[in-house]
Amino acid sequence: MQIPDTPHRNFHGRRHGKALKPNQRLWLEEDLPRLSVPGVSRADNPGRAPLDPRALFGDDRPLWLEVGFGGGEHLAHQARANPGVGLIGVEIFLNGVAMALGKLRAAEVDNVRLHPGDVRDLMEVLPEGCLARAFLLYPDPWPKARHHRRRFVTPEYLGPLARALAPGAEFRVATDIPDYVRQTLEEVPPAGFDRVDTDVHTAWPDWRPTRYEAKALREGRAPHYLSFRRR
Repeated sequence: MQIPDTPHRNFHGRRHGKALKPNQRLWLEEDLPRLSVPGVSRADNPGRAPLDPRALFGDDRPLWLEVGFGGGEHLAHQARANPGVGLIGVEIFLNGVAMALGKLRAAEVDNVRLHPGDVRDLMEVLPEGCLARAFLLYPDPWPKARHHRRRFVTPEYLGPLARALAPGAEFRVATDIPDYVRQTLEEVPPAGFDRVDTDVHTAWPDWRPTRYEAKALREGRAPHYLSFRRR
């Protein structure tokens, strides 16, 4: 299965990595169509009609969003630990989507839906105030200064995220890049958030480390954990 290209969106790097394993290709063919959030693409929803959150899981359960779930370690952990919550995971990198599908199978959870594409397409059709929590965990750092506009913690992303989060909803950010911490602290509060963390080096009680965090620790970079509350 291929992730469709969206020419009007050019803020991402590569979407494909090394060749997929046979079982990963199987998960993409068998599981992804069933778990994908419907009505997100412009082909399926050219009028950009808002999604019906109840249609995702059949009830009014709280909805959480994980932006860029990587290999799905944290997504699967949260789904298993919170069966009464519906999680929406977004990842544009095909190999990460395949890895996450395997973890969701192993966790035997049914409270996750996926969008294998650009998060902005999803946020365009999320109803206002529908999310109770959002996670941004080890996002692409875009280290070059000329690429900082591509980071998630910029108005293009934060405005739609703030609109989709309910008042009082939590927004968690984890990163090992000091300059990403700087930009997060500069950009997130003006978008409609209050900072609520007290120790940036202490993880959340329900934290599940990811492979990106493990890599950061191996390479001597310190994780930072930031928490914000939607006003």
